[in-house]
This record gives sequence, structure tokens and C-alpha cells, in this order.
Amino acid sequence: MPELLPAIFIDRDGVINFNRPDYVKSWEEFTFLPGSLDALCLIGKLGWPVVIISNQSAIGRGLVAADAVAEINNRLLEQVEHAGGHIDGVYVCPHHPDDGCNCRKPRPGLLQQAASELGLDLSRSYLIGDAESDILAAKTVSAQPILVLSGRGTEQRKLLVGLEGLFQVFRDLGEAAAWIVSKES
Repeated sequence: MPELLPAIFIDRDGVINFNRPDYVKSWEEFTFLPGSLDALCLIGKLGWPVVIISNQSAIGRGLVAADAVAEINNRLLEQVEHAGGHIDGVYVCPHHPDDGCNCRKPRPGLLQQAASELGLDLSRSYLIGDAESDILAAKTVSAQPILVLSGRGTEQRKLLVGLEGLFQVFRDLGEAAAWIVSKES
């Protein structure tokens, strides 16, 4: 049986691109955060799978079609590859927050699905996000949680009072990437 690989899981909105209060509904509304493409390329140099894991409730709310979100993600992958990085998978929860699905972070469904399909060891993996749900999802599967203060990170950090010391905090994806690479190289 092949050895399971550690991975870098990354939330999309607020970590890779600017978060919009009205949701990212088209490629024209997608804007990379400064340094995020370089950070994705740096993470890719570890040789580990890089996986985007994202709650996209705009689909369940009827604000955007699933095909439009898939197109945004495909264009994102193209840009990352063009810059010299790689993304090995994109996993999206399309459900409304009230649906009670197992795939909406902080629940572990998307992480478990990616682990099963890509042969990943969640306990040796990292999850970088800008929300309480990202930190809690990582803890649920014993992955190393990392909160970035870009996006909603600064306000979401206040929801994690009492959990300090259980996750790393960095300004943005670039700082998180540099820390992971230095730790794992």
C-alpha cells in the first residue's frame, strides 16, 4: 500500500483572493491578494499536494451557478500553473449553511474526501484559512491549523479566544507559506 502524503490545504476567498461581501460570482470579480501567487509557487516547491478547500454557499443561496464557480476555480488553476505552481485538487461545499451537510467547514467532509481521493495523511497536513471554521476543520482531522489575518482573519481571530496556542497565526499566505517551507525543508 502506498504511503499517505501530507498536504497543504488552503481556503480560497480571503486567503488566495480578496473576499467580497457579495461573494465572488465570476472571474471578473476574482482578484488575487498581493503575493498569493508567489506563495502558492513557494508551497508547491515542497512537492506535497496542494488542495483548495472552500465553502461556497453562494451556490446554495442561488447567487451563482456551480458551473460558474468551477470556471473561476479552473481559471485560478491556470494562473497558478502559469506562475509555476500547482494545485492538485479543488473541493467545494456548495450548500447553504442551514443544509446541515458534512462537507461545510468546520465539518470534515471535504478534507476526508480529498484524503481518500488523493491518498493524503490529514494528521501530517496543514490547513491555511482566514476563518474560525478553517481552524476548527483542521482540528477535527488533526491537521495543523494556520490562521491568516488577510480576508476575515483579524475579526475571526476574536472567535478563537481560548484556543490560542493550538494554531499558528500569520499576516497572509506568503508568511504562512514561508513558515511551512522552512519547517518542512
